[in-house]
Amino acid sequence: MTTLYVTPSTPRTGSGRGLRTVGIARALARQGDVHVRYVEFDGSRPDAALEADPRVSLEPLRASRGLRRAMVYGRARAAGAPPAFARGVSQELVAAGRDSRAFERIVADGPTAAAALILVAGADGVIYNAHNVESGFRTTLSTGQRDYGSPRQLRAFERNLLEGASETWLPTRRDVREAHAIAPFAACRYAPNVVDVSAIDAVSPARSGRILFVADFSYEPNLNAARYLVDDVMPAVWSSLPAAELALVGRDLEPDGISDSRIELLGFVPDLNAEYARSACAVVPLLQGGGSPLKMIEAMAYGLPVVATPLAAAGLEEALAGVHYLTGEGPAGLAAALVSACRGECDQIGLAARALAEKEYSIEALARVIP
Repeated sequence: MTTLYVTPSTPRTGSGRGLRTVGIARALARQGDVHVRYVEFDGSRPDAALEADPRVSLEPLRASRGLRRAMVYGRARAAGAPPAFARGVSQELVAAGRDSRAFERIVADGPTAAAALILVAGADGVIYNAHNVESGFRTTLSTGQRDYGSPRQLRAFERNLLEGASETWLPTRRDVREAHAIAPFAACRYAPNVVDVSAIDAVSPARSGRILFVADFSYEPNLNAARYLVDDVMPAVWSSLPAAELALVGRDLEPDGISDSRIELLGFVPDLNAEYARSACAVVPLLQGGGSPLKMIEAMAYGLPVVATPLAAAGLEEALAGVHYLTGEGPAGLAAALVSACRGECDQIGLAARALAEKEYSIEALARVIP
């Protein structure tokens, strides 16, 4: 099976969205040759594992500017794409599927690529790799200058993508159900978020009382989760464990008034192995967002006990509370779970989580469920 994979950004693993892009590409490469066409903006390099894979070829596209870009933006808007997605549609992205007949399968990565190929280029037989059901959560965010349109407009745009695609791949079974509520006759397939579990060496929980939160803080739900953790949850943890520490790791992390010496602000860290090895547990305190948090799957793969809000864990339907992760309602409930993990009372949960990650959320597992 030969696949053309079109994505609007450099395929690399610096964010949850990038992790899904790379995971899908690597799973496709288990089935045959994959040609990745991606729009290059900042000169960043693709994921090293993709570059090293002999079945993957990478072709950067340089997006045009000026009048040509304005014209294709207008075409995307006329086709129903909200401004936030239409701005990412370039002539080069529209033309990326021009020789699609040379491939047995074409996959559009995310709504921008899908809009370019399905709505603007009118390509047939395109598989839409969705990262979320966008209309399910975008309207709950304060998106600043990004304009996703009204809830009705965003839902109509998403319906057009779902109905125009030959099939849509979604990261959770909940997303599949939500997609069918939008477009009842669309062909939808569960294609979970995954990480390269085989490349991750499991660690033993440290007896350090250190709590680790890894996230891309340019994503509003992650930033809000960090604020919730610092302002509401950690004070309850410190009432039981005054020496507990919190480490925040990820790009676009701003101090924003945080001065407690028990909170480490590490920013972007290229190698996370040492951070997981130094920690007693990982936390995923999301209160907003969709899909399944890839950083939760990554933490499970490291074998650490993971403490997650009910919303964060909801996308991982194979994972069971109290078996594969710990949870709690509200700041007090989440704090109690973190205290238990820091005291080493639930190390077996980390072992069970690692086994589940290998079975359900690995690249090999994904390769088995996509056609």
